Amino acid sequence: MGRRVAALMIDWGLSYLIALWLFGGTDLGILAVFAAEQILLVGTLGYSIGHRLVGISVRRLDGSAPGPLPAIVRTLLLCLVIPAVVFDQDQRGLHDRVMSTILVRM
Repeated sequence: MGRRVAALMIDWGLSYLIALWLFGGTDLGILAVFAAEQILLVGTLGYSIGHRLVGISVRRLDGSAPGPLPAIVRTLLLCLVIPAVVFDQDQRGLHDRVMSTILVRM
């Protein structure tokens, strides 16, 4: 759980700095930058900047990268916050369960 929180804090902090530079730091700007980072990086590489720095990545249950559609849906659910804090005994958040993804150590 600690790595997830650390990755989220890193991604959110970077999103804040970029949004501050681009949009003056508005809440909607921060969320938009955060969502764009998650969709682009998780969808293509399987990890965000924060994930990479703490050594975790998002994978489908078969071990492959999530791809664009799961990254989009997963990110939208993550931005709603509630699905991310509701998790099962395997520590998979609702946003991961819905898209059949899991966070694994790199």
